[in-house]
Amino acid sequence: MDISHFFEPLDPNEFPYNGDPTEQIRLGNIISIHTDDGGLPDYTECNLALIGVTDDRRSVGNEGCGLAPNAIRKYLFHLTVGPYPIKMIDLGNIKTGFSVSDTYFALTSVVAELIENNVLPIILGGGQDLTFANYQAYHSLGQIINIVGIDPMFDLGKSEEEIGSQSYLSSIILHQPNYLFNFANIGYQTYFIDQDALKLMKNLFFDTYRLGIVRETIEDVEPIVRNADMLTFDISAIRHSDAPGNANATPNGFYGEEACQIVRYAGLSDKLTSIGFYEVNPKYDKNGQTAHLVAQMIWYFIDGYYNRAHDFPFKNEEDYLKYRVSISDHKEDIVFYKSKKTDRWWMEIPLPAEQRIRYERHYLVPCSYKDYQIACENDIPDRWWMVYQKLM
Repeated sequence: MDISHFFEPLDPNEFPYNGDPTEQIRLGNIISIHTDDGGLPDYTECNLALIGVTDDRRSVGNEGCGLAPNAIRKYLFHLTVGPYPIKMIDLGNIKTGFSVSDTYFALTSVVAELIENNVLPIILGGGQDLTFANYQAYHSLGQIINIVGIDPMFDLGKSEEEIGSQSYLSSIILHQPNYLFNFANIGYQTYFIDQDALKLMKNLFFDTYRLGIVRETIEDVEPIVRNADMLTFDISAIRHSDAPGNANATPNGFYGEEACQIVRYAGLSDKLTSIGFYEVNPKYDKNGQTAHLVAQMIWYFIDGYYNRAHDFPFKNEEDYLKYRVSISDHKEDIVFYKSKKTDRWWMEIPLPAEQRIRYERHYLVPCSYKDYQIACENDIPDRWWMVYQKLM
């Protein structure tokens, strides 16, 4: 598929560290970019691809976030290269469509093409409504997926609303055919959420994690993120003092270091195949602080990606320790697997053989050692129970 017509090439003069072959130290020297002279780089030969989307027409109260992609690049291309061979390209910015749906179509087509070629797209928005276009790419791939959203709100909106940055999740839930298996919100802030929304998330067996609970033990985020196929990050999930470049920024949220740790977990996940960063608004930024932070977050994601252990899906059972835990009044044992390579844990959800084909990417659930301890105390882990109810 020719995706070049979807993109506007970049001007290398905007990014000082790009184009000097004598310096192989900055990302700007390593990342091949789409220019007028050089054309579109061969994405089939790379692992990661940056995609800028400058459409902010459906961003609620944050007009100007369409300026973010180039602002982020200016800092990203200055960052030094880690100790691994990087195969990464920058496809440029997707042309803003005559209508928002045109932009969605272009982004969906590009993301699907990249994933089919085992290239992981890193989307620089733009409004978070672009998450819906990212999600649609998995339809053409025939995949049932899990989404993780780092967000202070659930972005449910109302069912009759048009797709927007604060209502895209409803559009995903109501979309037919539906290929969403699970959604997990990390970092919601209770005073932004009404009780009906909490009940709906519970009834849908979606996972929700309050900001305060997550920040107490940030490492508990790892198995949640490890279960995601795509991750959408609303920059307003980070506190204003660390990321002022957002019209909807608030006093509370994640610290910048915590945001970097979360996206590094995402990079480490063998399952994750796309990620997007949204709602950065240079109009409200101070000295480029927010754009610089997102650039560092992307750096940590790249670092995680090139340190993947490739221990999922299972290829050889000899590489794992298997534990069976009996629970009183529970018909079947709960089976746990621990990777000998990384010490990461999974739980197996019992399924008939014919269903395992359909849910092959979901019946082995990432978990933590804490879940194993809970089972050993004769209790069913919440994470196991939530997925079991979905599959049954």
